Amino acid sequence: MRLLKQLFWVFLTLGILLGVMMLFTYDVIKIEWPSFMEIQPSFKNMENPLPPPGRSIPVEGAVSIPGMGAPENPTPADDASVARGAELFAINCAQCHGATGDGNGPVAPFLVNYKPANLTSDIVQSKSDGSFFFTISNGLDGRMPALNENLTVSERWDVVNFLRTLKAAE
Repeated sequence: MRLLKQLFWVFLTLGILLGVMMLFTYDVIKIEWPSFMEIQPSFKNMENPLPPPGRSIPVEGAVSIPGMGAPENPTPADDASVARGAELFAINCAQCHGATGDGNGPVAPFLVNYKPANLTSDIVQSKSDGSFFFTISNGLDGRMPALNENLTVSERWDVVNFLRTLKAAE
């Protein structure tokens, strides 16, 4: 009988401890624990992307020579390039510019300060391929993120070739 009483108290104590642990585990009782993650600086996606190191050349070759103006499009606008550009546009650009490039993507209503550009307009289509390339690469300050970290040089030229087809589809 004495053994049963001891077992009872041992299991009761373990049950109470387990119950208290579960209260903290499942956040029934919340305790603010200090975390080093909370005190270090954090950055959102595409916020303050690092510029390329000075005097460096990308693996794909030099994109442009500083002070020489906008680069010429080295990628021929064949069906394969336009198809790759359409796929990349759908992934990286369509959420703001819309599937047809008219600036009415699903995110566009939430952009209060600046609306996305209508890529089918005459003003936008009159820009050079190099201007498109620089805009895609470097973004527009406060309006559009730089995609140079997301897209390789050849992928950006494919997107430029696709953008040229948006005018014809109008």
